[in-house]
Amino acid sequence: MAKRFNVNGACRPGRHYMVDLSSRLEAIKEMVDNGDYFTINRGRQYGKTTTLRALAVYLADEYEVLSLDFQRLGSQAYENEISFVEAFSRIVLKYAKTIPEDIRKQFMKLRDSNEAAKNLQILFDVLTDWCGESERPIVLMIDEVDTATNNQIFLDFLAQLRAAYLDSDVTPTFQSVILAGVYDVKNIKRKIRPDEQHKENSPWNIAARFKVDMYFRKDEIAGMLQDYENDHHNGMDIQEVSEKIYDYTSGYPVLVSNLCKILDEDITGTENFPDGKSAWTKAGVDEAVKILLTEQNALFGSMWEKLNRYPKMKNRIYTLLFQGQRIPYNVDDPVTELLSMFGFVKNVNGSMQIANRIFETRLYNYFLMATEVADIEMFQLAEQEKSQFIRGGQLDMDHLLAKFVEYFDDIYGDQGEKFVEDEGRRYFMLFLKPIINGTGNYYVEARTRNRKQTDMIIDYRGVQYIIEMKVWRGNEYNERGERQLGEYLDYYHLEKGYMLSFCFNKNKQIGIHEVKVGDKTLVEAIV
Repeated sequence: MAKRFNVNGACRPGRHYMVDLSSRLEAIKEMVDNGDYFTINRGRQYGKTTTLRALAVYLADEYEVLSLDFQRLGSQAYENEISFVEAFSRIVLKYAKTIPEDIRKQFMKLRDSNEAAKNLQILFDVLTDWCGESERPIVLMIDEVDTATNNQIFLDFLAQLRAAYLDSDVTPTFQSVILAGVYDVKNIKRKIRPDEQHKENSPWNIAARFKVDMYFRKDEIAGMLQDYENDHHNGMDIQEVSEKIYDYTSGYPVLVSNLCKILDEDITGTENFPDGKSAWTKAGVDEAVKILLTEQNALFGSMWEKLNRYPKMKNRIYTLLFQGQRIPYNVDDPVTELLSMFGFVKNVNGSMQIANRIFETRLYNYFLMATEVADIEMFQLAEQEKSQFIRGGQLDMDHLLAKFVEYFDDIYGDQGEKFVEDEGRRYFMLFLKPIINGTGNYYVEARTRNRKQTDMIIDYRGVQYIIEMKVWRGNEYNERGERQLGEYLDYYHLEKGYMLSFCFNKNKQIGIHEVKVGDKTLVEAIV
């Protein structure tokens, strides 16, 4: 069977193209060797299950690994202690590789007997006996702990694990316990009881901090592409393609695999990319991104569900995207904690930043189209007249900006300063969306996003356009912005750039004009 890129479920060596996990496994094994109990909590489709399966193999020479999936317990397992003990014993018997015969019989009794005297204490007595008899230290790994997090019985189970950990100097217990899921176990009480007084004192407060980076690095993506190239001989520039994929995904595992899968299965062999050599290029990656941004999948579905469940989190994302505010990354802030836990944001030099360009663009699209489009004249005008902005198959950015200035002044010219400052950039993106939709991509450069300035990069049919959107702060500030944009154009090897200024000066001259800054041409539009 030929290897493929996988985006559904755990990846399997020999069947799927994978990054080399050895550095992660080595770092996690060090925590196991130290006897740590810890949680691997990351966003959906982050490679947690793949990592656990690889870890079980990696540890097998030194440890007895008990790897369980709490999805297999079933919902009835949490009705009471008896049902939980029975279900837990059932999956232990099914998935444990080596159990001493007397311990096996005890688990069978817990699974099958009708005795009412089944509780967590008895279960842990059996586990303690097993740890004492085992020839090798036992490592307990539990995947999908989220399926249990709404249940008090699971908190009681964690409390028993905590007690065993604290008594490990006098009583045999697990060498290490690893829990994997989206929710950090310390947030379980918040999920069960959302009121603030119940969110502290988790029974998992003995857990060590999990510091292993599970993002894919550029060199790891390159290694996976090399594996693919060895099989297909497309002649791709591995370094260039891996860097392009990383630029869009920041190494988020399932996004990397998604782009590779689309390149391999959906783009190669099409009219514009007739073979692998033409598909596995920077242009091919751009095309894969366009496809991914229009797909409905479990990852994006989970994002929308989380945003709708947590309104404060949704408002924070909106503020970050459209109002250009620098938001400090505060680990003690519950909203920041949730956003980070779900994988929406990351900490960059103490500031909150959307985790990757794919998420950012998808979130922009989500918030733009969540608006009642029928009431947004700007969107309707762009939709009706979008053909006039394409000349010779390329985007006529000069004309697009000129029309935006004209329409914005006609429709919103009498709005207050706060409206323009907070909403102006959103309305430009709403105007741009139907014009490039299905053909071009756009993203906002996180390094320059702030309340005064936002740089947008548009990719349209292989041509890039850099647009600086800013609030007018006087001529001196504007000239400094021109110089900065000129430097930015140098970075992207472009000769022409664009500035869109939202000006509150009563004597402003609305319109569009060209400015020369060194050898660069800047088209400035003022509304």
